[in-house]
Amino acid sequence: MPRIAYFGPSGTFTEMALAKFESSGAFDGPVERVAAPSQGAALDLIRTGTVDGAVVPIESSVEGSIPATLDSLAIGPRLQIMAETELEVTFTILARPGIALADVRTLAAYPVAAAQVREWVARNIPEARPFTSASNAAAAEDVAAGTADAAISTALAGERLGLVTLAAGVADHDQAITRFVLVTQPGVAPNATGADRTSVVLELPNEPGSLMRAFAEFATRGVDLTRIESRPTRTGMGTYRFYLDCVGHLDDPAVAETLKALHRTTQVRFLGSWPATALLGSPPPSDEPAAEWLTQLRKGVADL
Repeated sequence: MPRIAYFGPSGTFTEMALAKFESSGAFDGPVERVAAPSQGAALDLIRTGTVDGAVVPIESSVEGSIPATLDSLAIGPRLQIMAETELEVTFTILARPGIALADVRTLAAYPVAAAQVREWVARNIPEARPFTSASNAAAAEDVAAGTADAAISTALAGERLGLVTLAAGVADHDQAITRFVLVTQPGVAPNATGADRTSVVLELPNEPGSLMRAFAEFATRGVDLTRIESRPTRTGMGTYRFYLDCVGHLDDPAVAETLKALHRTTQVRFLGSWPATALLGSPPPSDEPAAEWLTQLRKGVADL
């Protein structure tokens, strides 16, 4: 039975994403779920061989990318993304029995969750002071322990801890979606499907034009970039890594040529090629016409 870590404790949206991977057949059978206190801790369990894989959040449609996940993927021995799934995210306000919404003065929340319901909180419990928790499920645990009056959390966490629901379906934005990824030790990428995502991290030389030249490798081959983001390397002021997602697969000739060209001039960390749940952008151009033209040239065919 494979052991799969997730950003816990039990009751987080990440555990729900792991359950969705299980139900979709991402594993050969049942798995042993291993809760980890952070995204980085979940990924480090792979590196130490403690687990076979990990599920972590990587991007929110409301708040953008998850910095802790990006940093953990960029630093340390390389890991690889093998699959993704998406969850529509709404929150549940939980409290101990006997506490009403009007009684709430301290509100426990994971920072990403707090940002997604900021407007709702301002309208409905404006006097509540924020209390930072380590995760959505940990916020519920803080309420159960009496550390806070209420939590921005999940219904699953409330059921597990015997808390009551003060409000359900809480969200500032309709169709707020979070994308989660399944990460393992490096291996053979899943087969190309024609609707794939490839992700890399670049550490570019600190010289004029290096970022423009990197982008040009994608543009000249018709490879569509769908995410461009920078994060500090934490090695000194003004030094950054660049995280890029593109449409296509490592086995697509245009994507492969782009990665080879980047590797010639910069440090490239390949994070994976995998089927995308929902893909925005244009697929890379087919190489078949050009390859056939070259084949005919080699055969000496005239009038090409």
